[in-house]
Amino acid sequence: MSERITSEVVHSDGRVDLADSHGLESGRLYNADLAPVPVRERTWSTYAYAALWMGMAHGIPSYLLASGLITLGMNWIQAVLTIALGNTVVLVPLLLNSHAGAKYGIPFPVFARSSFGVVGANLPALLRALIACGWFGIQTWVGGQAMYTLVGSFAGDGWTHAPQVGGYAWTMWLSFAVFWIVQMALIFRGVEALRWFESWAGPAVLVVFTVLLVYMLVKGGGFGPILSQPSKLGWGADFWPVFFPSLMGMIAYFATLSLNMSDFTRFAAGQRKQALGQVLGLPTTMTFFSMVAVLTTSATVIVFGGPVWDPIELAEKFSNPIVALFSLFVVMAATFAANVAANTVGPSYDFSNAFPKLISFRTGGLITGVIGIVIQPWRLLSSPHLYIDTWLGFCGGLLGAAAAVLAADYWLVRGRRLHLAELYKRTGAYAYARGWNWRAVVAFGVGAVLALGGAHSDPGDGPFPVGGFIPALKPLYDFGWVIGFCVTLVLYTVLSRVFPADVTPAGDAAPEAEPETKQVAR
Repeated sequence: MSERITSEVVHSDGRVDLADSHGLESGRLYNADLAPVPVRERTWSTYAYAALWMGMAHGIPSYLLASGLITLGMNWIQAVLTIALGNTVVLVPLLLNSHAGAKYGIPFPVFARSSFGVVGANLPALLRALIACGWFGIQTWVGGQAMYTLVGSFAGDGWTHAPQVGGYAWTMWLSFAVFWIVQMALIFRGVEALRWFESWAGPAVLVVFTVLLVYMLVKGGGFGPILSQPSKLGWGADFWPVFFPSLMGMIAYFATLSLNMSDFTRFAAGQRKQALGQVLGLPTTMTFFSMVAVLTTSATVIVFGGPVWDPIELAEKFSNPIVALFSLFVVMAATFAANVAANTVGPSYDFSNAFPKLISFRTGGLITGVIGIVIQPWRLLSSPHLYIDTWLGFCGGLLGAAAAVLAADYWLVRGRRLHLAELYKRTGAYAYARGWNWRAVVAFGVGAVLALGGAHSDPGDGPFPVGGFIPALKPLYDFGWVIGFCVTLVLYTVLSRVFPADVTPAGDAAPEAEPETKQVAR
């Protein structure tokens, strides 16, 4: 059956619409959730993106990330600087890969079709989805722990000391299941329900955690004793072996979003609104929240005689029941706010992209939830080393390489010009070789191997070989995200220049439209 010509509308602000999707809707790569968002429906403001980042940054894993640095021996200055630097670095690929979503109204897996190919896009999409499933499981376990402890404060020992199943009280598993179900219910209400929730939840959580810090400062005798605590590492030879893996962990923490932020920016009312919202929302609020976590953890050294990195464990130590209950409620709200935004929207689209006619956004969310349980998140949170060095470090190397392909293709190779309708055609301009762009696969593979080939663990403290998978690459592992991103960026650009791929649709040699409303025949 022949396809009808599809038209593109380029608006005065540079955003692009499909004027006619006839002929695409019946294709295997198209469904309502993956289709471009019409410009008239792109309404998210600067505040919407700032609040979104507040919700995602103010989660308990963010708190654990900051408090874990104190446990590893840093003082508050070293911990805050490490976190601030990491979030400033990751903001760069975030903004680079956000642009296409705001311009074309497309989610990340559709955006990835331009660089990896219409079939090859499933490689970074499913990789990102599986990592997000792990994050979803981690956040859900934390939220379940808070619910278990909160209910136990009312129900007593019969709840908190219930018979164990798999090493945990059966009531802990019940709390985990209930928290999981509540999140799934919100996901099934769609993306707009998430925006409404994040618009108030993120700022509210920040206020409440600040109140918790004030309480701990009063108990610890003010800022003086806390800020005067020395670093166990100093600034010399003992500091740097901890700093670099920790910095990569900070970058890797939001490396998933550096891939799929277009899942959110596709709803932006304009490029400036989404960019400004992210600049205001990520590095500032993440650094402030991390400072709250670092100072609170530092205060626990004075108040309790040792660092308490887990906020749930901290809440259990409060003798004032009102403060304890209040803290646990905040933990649940923070976890909920971060998890539904950061770890369900992306994989929902990613799983839908793999089978557009079979998996909707809501079904993808359910798949995310199920895999999040199978990954066994309770094991990942067993220690700061496993959480920061192993989980975050390994994921960061993979995601850095994938994000580099997208950024290089869109900004350096394509000059920000995509053929919107062709992204939904199995045999269109982005089919490459049977749906795969070998340049992207090779660049991603080389970058990932160099970043992760030296993955290693201390004896008995992780899943990797002591000498690394490839011993010669062991020194590179502490710089995994940077290695993966930079190597892949350069290699993909070189391969695309030396072996250029023709992605011009048949009969279309027109340059990018001037910034005025017009229709361009495709």
